Amino acid sequence: MRVILLGTAAGGGFPQWNCACPLCQRAWAGELAPRRQECVAVSGNGRDWWLLNASPDIRAQLLATPMLRPGSGPRDTPVRGVLLTDAEVDHTLGLAVLRGVGLTLYSTAPVRYALESDLRLRGLLDRYRPWSWQDSGRPDGFELTGGLRITACPVSSKAPKYAAAPATAPDWVTALRIEDQATGGVLVYAPCLADWPDHLDELLASANCALIDGTFFSANELGAAVRSHEQGAGQSLMGHLPVTGEGGTLTALSRYPELRRIYTHLNNTNPLLDPASPERKLVELGDVEICSDGFEFTV
Repeated sequence: MRVILLGTAAGGGFPQWNCACPLCQRAWAGELAPRRQECVAVSGNGRDWWLLNASPDIRAQLLATPMLRPGSGPRDTPVRGVLLTDAEVDHTLGLAVLRGVGLTLYSTAPVRYALESDLRLRGLLDRYRPWSWQDSGRPDGFELTGGLRITACPVSSKAPKYAAAPATAPDWVTALRIEDQATGGVLVYAPCLADWPDHLDELLASANCALIDGTFFSANELGAAVRSHEQGAGQSLMGHLPVTGEGGTLTALSRYPELRRIYTHLNNTNPLLDPASPERKLVELGDVEICSDGFEFTV
């Protein structure tokens, strides 16, 4: 399975357009590498590519990735569709850019309802060219063109702020288990973790590589950056476990030393964005990787 990290930053990218925090100031000055909003492309055969989420930066991400360029016909594309982990605008607004091509979209029922009733994206897309809307929450999983098999596992009931429906469904946010049926390689993709459910351990135990939510390094990071006095503002308001601290993901990931572990979805306030920071060195000592946009690897 081929995997390309099209973007590795959280919502707003890095630097964020309206932010002058110390890290963003360094990015504006060219001292730190910019990052586009989080999105991934996967393929089992190198010809049929599937997007994991569709960021608002999707056009630039497609243009920057030779494997995703159109051809051989004038309107051919190797992109077959999109798999959504949630309904957040940072993971769905790119769908509008992909209009005019009848792709396949996989999501859970509450995510699909939000896109239909709140964002009205389904109506927009279908007026250009109808998409095939499929349920990703099938208990036995489903297969994708190119030899991949997907299982979507609920990890959070956190609904996006714009959603009118109450946040009671357990599958507002899912992790994706992606298996290459030819080689047996397994990737777990979990860019949004409000907590660490027990079944996530089962997923990781069966995987070769994991792309894991690394949004915030610490629980009070966002609050400090925006000068909020609310305890744990980053975690409680945004729905992301911090990397460090009690219940942090770095400790949880240490239980899987044989697993390739990569943090993604880095917020613009996260010191892991600085390759020379002590926080980055701490994570790398734990054998967890921070990869750049455009990084490609196989599973």
